[in-house]
Amino acid sequence: MSEPIIVDKKPTLVKLQPGKYFWCSCGQSTNQPFCDGSHKGTNFQPLAFEITEEKQVALCLCKHTNNTPFCDGSHKSL
Repeated sequence: MSEPIIVDKKPTLVKLQPGKYFWCSCGQSTNQPFCDGSHKGTNFQPLAFEITEEKQVALCLCKHTNNTPFCDGSHKSL
């Protein structure tokens, strides 16, 4: 698997509490948009990111954003 699986062509809006999170980069996780370890055996790795204050964010589900893990609208060109 060299290309990520496109989970959806729109982001998911989630309200996150302060803490460390792991965004799924492969698209195989059943816990989208977060990693569940399904990437094992592929060249993909989850992306660790930290939220310092409670806020709502748009996390990418198309896996083609240039602003990982956040949506940048790349899904519009897929």
